[in-house]
Order: sequence, then C-alpha cells, then structure tokens
Amino acid sequence: MKLLTFLARRFAWTPHAVTAPEAAEPAVSGAMEECVVVFVHAERLDQEAARRASTLKQAQKHVEWLARKRSMRRCVLHSFTHLGVDTADPAFARAWIVELGDRLARRGFEVVSTPFGHTNAWELAVHGEAVAKVWKSLPGADPSEGREPPNGEPEG
Repeated sequence: MKLLTFLARRFAWTPHAVTAPEAAEPAVSGAMEECVVVFVHAERLDQEAARRASTLKQAQKHVEWLARKRSMRRCVLHSFTHLGVDTADPAFARAWIVELGDRLARRGFEVVSTPFGHTNAWELAVHGEAVAKVWKSLPGADPSEGREPPNGEPEG
C-alpha cells in the first residue's frame, strides 16, 4: 500500500471522466478545507487478509498522526493508482478505501471520498511545513518491511 498525504488548506475536485467500469457512485464535485488528503495506491499483495488488516491499521494511525500536526479532524480519501506499478483489483481498492473511511469516521473524523473510478481535476493548497507532504509505503504483515524511525513516530 502506498499513500501520498497532504495537510491541505483546501482540496477540491471535479470529476472529469470515468476510467473504470467499477465506477458505481455518481461523479460529484466537492471540496474540503483544513483536511488531510490521502492519495491511496492499493497493491496486489495488499489483498492478502493479514496484509489488508495490517495496512488498514497503519493507514489509520498515519492519518491520525498527521492530522494531529495541525489539529485537523477532516479527511479526503482519493484512489490514485500512480504511486506504484503493482495495482490491486479495483473492487479491493474501493472496499479498502471505504473501510479506512469508516475507521476514521468512528474516530471522530469527517471523511469524504472522491468518486472512485473517475479522473478528476483538482485544486490542492498545501500548508508549507515539510510534514505537510508525506509519502508512505505501508508494510504489510511482514515485520521486516517499513520499520518505524527511532523517535517512534510514523515515518514521513
């Protein structure tokens, strides 16, 4: 699982074109201010049950950690299959994003997702500090992947 996350002043999207037959939801424009924006790239290996559970837990922790940097409680989830070459089945990716959104909502976040299976035009205004732009490769169930940095905070 690969994530590209931003602490955004504003993120807006306008659907442009359908790119996947799985695009069941309506193509609705939207915007959110003062939010964590999460671009998600699900990989084939993430479909294994243990790895799926592990990446969901780690992604939730990563978003919560990043949100605390600016006391944010809003999040936009966006499927973005351009962070790697090994791509998961679209149905898996969609279900994973929905579950991550549900987990974050249960933790008090306001969560929205961009329309799955659509390309979008974006407006992205990101805060200036270095931690406002974080790429993260989530390890799966294999403990040798992606070790935590010495300070104990998620890598970023």
